Amino acid sequence: MLLTVDIGNTTVAVAGFVGERPAFLRRLPAGREEGPRDWAAALRALLAGAGPFRGAALSSVVPALTGPVADALACVTGGRVLTVGRDTPTGLPLGDYDGAALGMDRVVDCVAALARYAPPLAVFDMGTATTLSVVDREGVFRGGMILAGLSLSLDALSARAAQLPPVTLSPPEGLVGTDTERCMRYGAIYGAAGAVEGIAARLEEQFGPLTVVLTGGNGAYVRPLLRIPVVWEPMLTHLGLRELWLRQEP
Repeated sequence: MLLTVDIGNTTVAVAGFVGERPAFLRRLPAGREEGPRDWAAALRALLAGAGPFRGAALSSVVPALTGPVADALACVTGGRVLTVGRDTPTGLPLGDYDGAALGMDRVVDCVAALARYAPPLAVFDMGTATTLSVVDREGVFRGGMILAGLSLSLDALSARAAQLPPVTLSPPEGLVGTDTERCMRYGAIYGAAGAVEGIAARLEEQFGPLTVVLTGGNGAYVRPLLRIPVVWEPMLTHLGLRELWLRQEP
């Protein structure tokens, strides 16, 4: 079994693959300032009953966690651990994009999307932040956008507006909110859906007809509301990590 690990700002998502088939997806909170030994113990508890493991592939947008989790994965799997970074040959040309601060999760998403769909592509990853990654017809990464994620937007509203309460995301029951909580929740979710639709339309004016790929935990709230064709790939980052690990397998 191969492990793929996506370290985000909120969670550490761990998936196991048996061949091409994802066997499970489990999560740990990302806000743990612990060393490799503690992470290894947490991973062993999380993965109880799974294995054996042939190795792991890891991407991270939290530098402080990258090293400890990678070391823990080496202990837990006893195999090769690929940490996707600037020097990893991904096969994705960056063109004119300044890749110095490019999140590797966006690169991994594009690798997975290109392995499945013909470009041009627009990849929306809806997590703590919503990222858009654009790949042109020649398979070159052209850049994209970074927007505040749904939960982050709601948290900012409740923190900065005295009369707005904390709100937990859940699917909308209608279009027009009938109380403050629903107004905030509907605004975040329908606003995100409108952003995806509007941005995709503008991208098509520049790049021509494209495939819109949607992923990320918050994408599940937005997907049912979209009025444009999209491909739903909830495990896109993990599929890309598996792809990169296999490409570098000895």
